[in-house]
Amino acid sequence: MKKLAIAVIVILLALGAGLWFLANGSLNPLVKEQIEIQGSKYTEQTVKVGEVDIKLFEGFGSIRGLTVTNPEGFKQPHAISLGDITLDINVESLANLRKKKPEAIVIDQIKIADPKAFVELNQQGATNFNQIIDAINKNLPKSSGSEPAPEQTPSGQAEPKIKVTELTVSGVALALDLTALGNKEHQVTLADIQLNNIGGEQGLPASQLGGEIAKQVIKAIANEAKDEQKRQIKEKAVEKIKEKAKEKLGGLLDKLKG
Repeated sequence: MKKLAIAVIVILLALGAGLWFLANGSLNPLVKEQIEIQGSKYTEQTVKVGEVDIKLFEGFGSIRGLTVTNPEGFKQPHAISLGDITLDINVESLANLRKKKPEAIVIDQIKIADPKAFVELNQQGATNFNQIIDAINKNLPKSSGSEPAPEQTPSGQAEPKIKVTELTVSGVALALDLTALGNKEHQVTLADIQLNNIGGEQGLPASQLGGEIAKQVIKAIANEAKDEQKRQIKEKAVEKIKEKAKEKLGGLLDKLKG
């Protein structure tokens, strides 16, 4: 399999391939290895995973300790760290693998709990998250007018398609470093992020789904970070205006006293 998927996202960059390998009786260590190898290809950063435990035919899966390093030129060692990713796999949809023209495997829900995101702005005004998103966009297969031929697995079977009904990212601990703008580092917990119908009705090939999940999750966090950045910059600007007004008022009072 040439390319593989998670998040998640960044972060699930090998989710699709993980399902495929386990459906064929492979071991979790192989899935862990593929998440790291293929995740690194998509993001152009080093992706590491602590542990993978997917019980495919019980409808359960978990990925723990997934980290993505920061692009060169940024201070923090990691851009994102995902503590616990859990998967609720639709077991009935696994029967689709046996069909001559299989329908998509369905993942009812993916939950990413308490991730840590380190968003930094460099002196050129670029963020680490934007660089990672650009890399994923570059490395994901480009869509075309006609659907591409299904990629073949080592067994000669067409690569399965997978779709995700719902993905929730909760409790994102965001560290937003604005020191390059003369501001400071801010710590904030973001509101929950919910994404729906990833892969569409037809689903995406297993080798592409994870990259799409990663792109959407990282982009959602980046958008939240951008909103927080605007809010912090606005607050600092208001503080400066208040300080200047206070100085002018003080000078005026001094003149009146004189």
